Amino acid sequence: MARIQTPTLILRFVLRGAWRSVPAVDRNRSGVLAALAAFFLWGILPVYWKALDFLPPPAIVAQRTLWSLVILLGILAWRREGRTLRDGMRNPRAAGWQLLAGALLASNWLLYVWATLNGRIIECALGYYLNPFFNMLFGFLWFGERHTRLQLVAIALALSGVALQMPAVGRFPWVALTLALTFALYAVVKKRAPLGARLGLTAETAMLAPIALTWLMLHSASPAAAFGASWPHAALVVGAGLATTLPLICFGHAVRTIRLTTLGILQFLGPTLQFLIGWQLYHEPMTGPRLLSFALIWLAVAIYAADAAMRRNRQSEI
Repeated sequence: MARIQTPTLILRFVLRGAWRSVPAVDRNRSGVLAALAAFFLWGILPVYWKALDFLPPPAIVAQRTLWSLVILLGILAWRREGRTLRDGMRNPRAAGWQLLAGALLASNWLLYVWATLNGRIIECALGYYLNPFFNMLFGFLWFGERHTRLQLVAIALALSGVALQMPAVGRFPWVALTLALTFALYAVVKKRAPLGARLGLTAETAMLAPIALTWLMLHSASPAAAFGASWPHAALVVGAGLATTLPLICFGHAVRTIRLTTLGILQFLGPTLQFLIGWQLYHEPMTGPRLLSFALIWLAVAIYAADAAMRRNRQSEI
């Protein structure tokens, strides 16, 4: 029971520290709430992808791309933003940013779904624990965001936890590192791209849609087979569009309205939920050395959140 309580207590601490670290003026901003919604939904998504295991990972990614586009185009038509999207995509620079974002997103999706269906949810959690630290690094490199000594200590502890994963599981954690890198770069691109969150995601999925449709046509024995050949399976496939677009729209809005450092703190919600799901629901192996590596990462999370809360308190006293 004590082992189960450890990540649960970390989850409570991170949420409390993250909330305290957000300036009072930001607490009413939609960006903070959007970030929390996105990371909660991403945290429980492994359960949904497991329910779609009657399809291979590329088919799941193709279906979620196409159905996401259907939903986004419906929103676009309802809001009468078609001309805005067309005008934005006429700019070669804007189109280039969205193409890059789409490539990063597709790579992240495919690896995440493959890892989930192959019993590596905990390694996915490791990747998304690391993702905020990549956000912090990129925030420093490209957006001039500064970090304290305690935050640097937290980064060092997180990297130590990654190093321990290699002897703990007997392999290089390439899944975790690739997920972290691709999604952190996606956040950077979304922050640079001129299109807004929803229009940008629509452009990204529209660019990916021809590839997704071609793959389904070439690798499905029949149209029914592409949907799992039953009504319950078809409902799950179509629902993948909503499961994809809702957190992404929330994330896209959050990344454009709050600092990457703040986003990094809030993002620890997702991997904690993934960790608990992989360990307790799907019973993925958790050895002593592997638990120790996560303990270092949880300590890094706690230090970073506590430092942010202390800085917030100092600012409020000035």
